[in-house]
Amino acid sequence: MRCFFHLVSNHDEIIDNAGIEVQDLESAKAQALLAVEELRAEIGTEADDWSGWRLNIVCPLGTLLHSMQLIQTVH
Repeated sequence: MRCFFHLVSNHDEIIDNAGIEVQDLESAKAQALLAVEELRAEIGTEADDWSGWRLNIVCPLGTLLHSMQLIQTVH
């Protein structure tokens, strides 16, 4: 199944137009955690101010499959 990972806050959205193929939702969640860790490594200390941001995993039809708050994910 293809999943898309959108970064979303109350004011902004960073849309994933490519997505990735995963076996199931659990695999998508694991990939999302890896992506957040990579973002944190790239961004550095600016990642400490992610309050209000979440990563939404959606299917190709746009249905929300899972959402995780970034601030809880990185601590």
